Amino acid sequence: MEILKALDIKALVIIGGDDSNTNACVLAEYYKAIGAGVQVIGCPKTIDGDLKNSEIETSFGFDTATKVYSEVIGNIERDCNSAKKYWHFIKLMGRSASHVTLECALQTQPNITLIGEEVEAKNQTLDDVVTYIATVVAERASRGLNYGIVLVPEGLIEFIPAIKKLISELNDVLAANQAEFDMIQHNKKISYILSKLSPENAAIFQSLPEGVSRQLALERDPHGNVQVSLIETEQLLADMTAVKLEEWKKEGKFLGKFATQHHFFGYEGRCAAPSNFDADYCYSLGYNASMLIAAGKTGYMSSVKNTVAPAEEWIAGGVPITMMMNMEKRNGEMKPVIKKALVELDGAPFKEFVKHRAEWARETSFVYPGPIQYFGPTEVCDQPTKTLALEQAK
Repeated sequence: MEILKALDIKALVIIGGDDSNTNACVLAEYYKAIGAGVQVIGCPKTIDGDLKNSEIETSFGFDTATKVYSEVIGNIERDCNSAKKYWHFIKLMGRSASHVTLECALQTQPNITLIGEEVEAKNQTLDDVVTYIATVVAERASRGLNYGIVLVPEGLIEFIPAIKKLISELNDVLAANQAEFDMIQHNKKISYILSKLSPENAAIFQSLPEGVSRQLALERDPHGNVQVSLIETEQLLADMTAVKLEEWKKEGKFLGKFATQHHFFGYEGRCAAPSNFDADYCYSLGYNASMLIAAGKTGYMSSVKNTVAPAEEWIAGGVPITMMMNMEKRNGEMKPVIKKALVELDGAPFKEFVKHRAEWARETSFVYPGPIQYFGPTEVCDQPTKTLALEQAK
């Protein structure tokens, strides 16, 4: 507020995801309450794709990031199909939702795609997930196909119900005992945590590989929560699959080879030059934000709809940020925050994926989408993501 007053700024546009726009909502309410004379408008920006609702069709960044990731996945699929000797485990960004992984799967048609929201809905364990991967690997190996592609969302671990409960209790325990925890010697922190957990969660915690349990316990973000992105889920799944396949080999249920490569595609997609769609959409959101300010609005998010149509047919508007808010636990306390949009298992993009995944698992149906195109026919250069096209299909 001091800076805004010093610079004689009467309006603030906050560009970001659910956390940034939650802050925009709080600031708008506060400035209005104290009569500060400063308007606040939000713009939806997140590559994770988890800031959307009936009024916000997508966030800028998602289109660019998924096209960049899909190009690189396509590169690996080409190499995989040529060398025919590795299973590539690829982790993609998206901690709290699996939109990026689902979109990349629709673009590249890998053998295995894990969707965190489905794992949670089916109440699957880590062993269930590993068994599914091993089953696909064994079936392909029985036909001499000892290679393939596995896509893993960054936040998969957090979607596994048993581990989600463990993480929730870990967050509560550390929030309540942070000062005491910080004073304990590093080599005794794990034992301290085990003493504070319920028997059920303590057993799950002890069953995890040591590296994962240490990351869960010791690496926290500024909000005090587990830094899921630091857990090498792709390595964990590959290692556990290898163990299971060795067991099956002794039982005569697996006769192939299983060699792995591991990848994490993260910042490569976040920092890319924007696609034509994102350039148009971002410009439109910003221009629209200025129109909302001119109209005297505050606490609104810039909204541009009908985005599967050509840009000249897009529809501008605004939506109160408060309608997106719900209560969530942060640092052990319930706080109002924007509700994250998760992959809808009854939504068109996921249904389209389910329709094909058995075929993609069995066959080698890889698609190489190539790099982002900027010049040429609109059918080549200006297309939205498959997710957006499926969601908006009439």
